[in-house]
This record gives sequence, structure tokens and C-alpha cells, in this order.
Amino acid sequence: MERLNKYLASCGICSRREADKLISQGRVTVNGSVADMGMQVNDSMTICVNGKPVHGKNEKVVLAYYKPVGVTCTEKDRFADKKITDVVKFPVRVTYAGRLDKDSEGLLLLTNDGDLIDAMMRGSNHHEKEYLVKVNKEITDEFIEKMSQGIYLEELKIQTRPCLVEQIGKFTFRIVLTQGVNRQIRRMAETLNYKVTAIKRIRVVNIKLEKLQVGQYRQIQGEELEELYRLCAAK
Repeated sequence: MERLNKYLASCGICSRREADKLISQGRVTVNGSVADMGMQVNDSMTICVNGKPVHGKNEKVVLAYYKPVGVTCTEKDRFADKKITDVVKFPVRVTYAGRLDKDSEGLLLLTNDGDLIDAMMRGSNHHEKEYLVKVNKEITDEFIEKMSQGIYLEELKIQTRPCLVEQIGKFTFRIVLTQGVNRQIRRMAETLNYKVTAIKRIRVVNIKLEKLQVGQYRQIQGEELEELYRLCAAK
């Protein structure tokens, strides 16, 4: 057993002082009843903040979030108009596992599991990320072939890995990447004299964007979560 404010802080909800404020404002419940200041709690109790359950300190949380255009993958940047921490409010403190640039939208995984983040960030693991991309001019067979073979990025002095690229419209293609080069798709297209006008990430490993709406998130659980850990070998 431990004091409620300490418990909330250790779950990554907020500081102890902020927890005291939440408790005094009646925004914390324990087993359905409004919590009292200084009460003792443990993981077996149902603890909620603002009506949302607080997960145990050691429970691994993974969220699938539909990041809108304009939101920056950062936690501390005073120059960013909208940060991830401004738009995703969850009882457990989570951070992103792999960035998605400000001008792109789509699936972003958020978690409190550092081991999972490390596993997903290692390029040597070849974890797949799938995108739908729109460009400013008509796509040709030559464009698809060169993108598929990998592009030498002069600015970074690297050759991108061969990847799956499929045309799905006059100006739109699908691409599956297995590495995490900064602004990779945009750089690849620019090398071939194309400008990317929109990027949407629709899959990360086995997790799909599917029916999520812009700005929404869902918690990944059950078999889907087990499969993610299996594929990332982060258990």
C-alpha cells in the first residue's frame, strides 16, 4: 500500500503536488468513490482520474493514434504549435515509438514501454511501416521502379533499402519502408524531381490505422498486442 498521490506520480500521471490538486478537486476515484487526501491504495484497486482508469505502474500500455498534420512529435519544444503531449491525454504517461513528421498524418504508436521503443527504433530489425503518398505530378513506371530499387540520397550520403512500391492512382502510390531515415519518402521523391504533397502512414508492423479518425486513439490489447511484441521481439 502507498499514498494515493505517490501512486499517481509513480504511474506517470503527474507530480505528487499535482496529484494532491486532482484529489482535492474530487477528480480522482478509488473503487467508484471520490478519493480522500492521504488515502492508501494498491494495484488491486480501481483508480480513475477524470473518469479514466489509471493503469498499474508496471502495466505496458501501447496506443494507436491518428496524428493529424501540424502536430509535432516532440514533448518539449517551445517553438512547436502543437506537441504530442498537447493533444494526447491518457492516464499513463506515454511517448512515441518512431516519429512522424509535422507535415505528415496517420498512425503513430505511443507507449510507456522503453524496451518496445528501443526495439522499434533499431533499423537493423527491418520493421515495416506502410504509407500512402501523393505527389505533384503523374507517376511513371520509371518512378516506381527507381523508388523500389532504393535511392541514393546525396544529402545524407546513404542508399535507401529496396522497398515495396505500388501505384494506386495517377498521383498516388503505396510504399512499405523498413528503415527510419529522416523525411525519407520526401527525400527519395525529390531526388527523382517529384514533390510529395501528402503522406499518410497506415501501418506500423502489424498495427493498422483502419477506422481511426483524425485525432483519435485506441489502446492496443489482446492478440494484436501479443503479435506486436512477438514481431518486435521486445518481450
